[in-house]
Amino acid sequence: MRKTLLCVILTYCFFVGYAQNTSVKKPNYDLIKKEISRKNSTFYYPKLIDKYNKADTTMTLEEKRHLYYGYIYHKSYSPYSRSDYSDSLRITLKKKNYNTSDLKNIVKYSDSLLKDNPFSLRVINYKIYAQKQMKDSIGVLKDYTKMRIVTDAMFSSGDGRSKETAFYVISPTHEHTLLNLLGYQFGGSQSLIDHYEYLTLVENEDELEGLYFNVSASLNHMNNIFSKKE
Repeated sequence: MRKTLLCVILTYCFFVGYAQNTSVKKPNYDLIKKEISRKNSTFYYPKLIDKYNKADTTMTLEEKRHLYYGYIYHKSYSPYSRSDYSDSLRITLKKKNYNTSDLKNIVKYSDSLLKDNPFSLRVINYKIYAQKQMKDSIGVLKDYTKMRIVTDAMFSSGDGRSKETAFYVISPTHEHTLLNLLGYQFGGSQSLIDHYEYLTLVENEDELEGLYFNVSASLNHMNNIFSKKE
């Protein structure tokens, strides 16, 4: 069943082709913080999160970038936290076959998790799978749109082929998601180099040995928590 769930997210790959041709730009966290805090700004965060929750397909790339990278300044941002709903969802996902009640629970638990972590692509993926099985085409389209919003932001930050062009991610789980979306398989080795996470890849036609991810946002968040405790 896990393989089936993975296939759902891989069907999203057709969105990725254009992303590698998009001019990339590293996020300037300080400028983003200023913009999302100004009430008269196009990027005022309550406006952006409202558009995201409505799965607004008219969001510009800059709005998507301010939404995703601006989330590190939101009170709910906690890249290494774990919710009690994760256990409930995991228990349901472990079943060999899902009945209607199981599928509804997957959606319910996913929604609960997404309230605290709205950009969890893994959870959105599980929700899409359940909605597909229940033939909820409106729900599927809405959550695919949300995935597109988040991944557009990440793909606009780099190509992952070097430290200089690393993908900027605000959650460690997004690293493996990007690998899947690009059609690569994790090679089994993961290392932290300064504020970069390097993931090796299984042999591929692009002859890439691995990809780099800038994880400064999540590391800074963790360091801030530790400094407050001291």
